[in-house]
Amino acid sequence: MSIAESIAGVTRPEVPHLAGERRLLFRLWRHPSGKAGILLTAALLCLALLGAVWTPWPPNAPNYAHALQGPSAAHLFGTDSTGRDLLSRVLDGAHRSIGAAVLVLGSVFAIGLVIGTLSGLAGGWLDMLLMRLVDVMMTLPGLVLAFAVLGILGPSFINLLIALIIGDWAWYARLARSLSLDARWRPDVVAAQMAGISRARIIFGHILPGVALQLGIVATLALGGMIGAISGFSFLGLGVQPPHAEWGALLSESRLFFTVAPWLLLVPAGCIFLSVLSANLLGNALRDVASPKAAR
Repeated sequence: MSIAESIAGVTRPEVPHLAGERRLLFRLWRHPSGKAGILLTAALLCLALLGAVWTPWPPNAPNYAHALQGPSAAHLFGTDSTGRDLLSRVLDGAHRSIGAAVLVLGSVFAIGLVIGTLSGLAGGWLDMLLMRLVDVMMTLPGLVLAFAVLGILGPSFINLLIALIIGDWAWYARLARSLSLDARWRPDVVAAQMAGISRARIIFGHILPGVALQLGIVATLALGGMIGAISGFSFLGLGVQPPHAEWGALLSESRLFFTVAPWLLLVPAGCIFLSVLSANLLGNALRDVASPKAAR
């Protein structure tokens, strides 16, 4: 290790996001809500992956002879008004509800990280230009902008994902810029500059990992809300289109039959509730273990 690397690493243990991935995961597992969040999130991800490749019954094929049957050995969650197995529909819709939320948040995280960090570190006219673009995008709330985009593009699942990305990326870019500006004066970054380490190495080795971790915590906290937003748009008929399954769309389909077939509402609503709960548990725990107090 060179003298420059030694100097740059003196203050590194005091920075929470540089404490090491293994220590962070270990603290996350020991956190009460962190362990519950990890287990519940893992179970839901397995459910989504399973539903993408296998279902007990064809999820979109009607079987009117079995319409509105209650939970049984043949149909664990019962059937809907056209005789389709609800368990198969829930499994098939899991990868759309959860996978779409992860895809949207991953996209806005990447866009926001690149634009925000570039703006904060470059400064000057580029910073002003990018932030004016962000200001324009933030003049309307994200959901209102998403409705406007869907009104232009038309209702479909792909258009919904595009609309949500367009509506959310500016907020993440603004936050990433703020985090990158603060990171320039962290002790390890100042020490690295004094040691003569190259600017590119400081950015990719010191600033960017910390900004990415803090932005990732925010994205994790927003996962539950994004699942709810996707389900809400699908409930209104602006997302997944029939006959494809999605948890919000399943809720919409259950409205006319709630009094005679309550399982049609309770099952997808329970899946949405567990998804939001797992995301909040995991996000709150990750925020706690990544704090400076937890790192000491």
